[in-house]
Amino acid sequence: QVQLVESGGGLVQTGGSLRLSCTASGRTFSSYAMGWFRQAPGKDREFVAGINGSGSRINYADSVKGRFTIFRDNAKDTMYLQMNSLKPEDTAIYYCNAVKVLALSTPLFNSWGQGTQVTVSS
Repeated sequence: QVQLVESGGGLVQTGGSLRLSCTASGRTFSSYAMGWFRQAPGKDREFVAGINGSGSRINYADSVKGRFTIFRDNAKDTMYLQMNSLKPEDTAIYYCNAVKVLALSTPLFNSWGQGTQVTVSS
């Protein structure tokens, strides 16, 4: 199983941008489809975006389409989430996980990292 560490969160104003990183170690990163998930206070964790191993196939939640971009650099064992036009409703802890390749939206591992907090002020 690959070990994952999220970083890049912070406090931004509405309309601002952030780039999150998910760095992997332990196994061959490029062999895994990967995804971003988020959990807001009092809500269940939800899918945000997923990408296959080569980066040729991507899936987004409707709520972030046109604002967020997922991409990966397999040479650096890192996946990214570029978040633009942020809204207060994007406030959550963001997590990365490997995902199942079919829909790129179902987490593969049962364990989760600590995540990175994103707070968008209005």
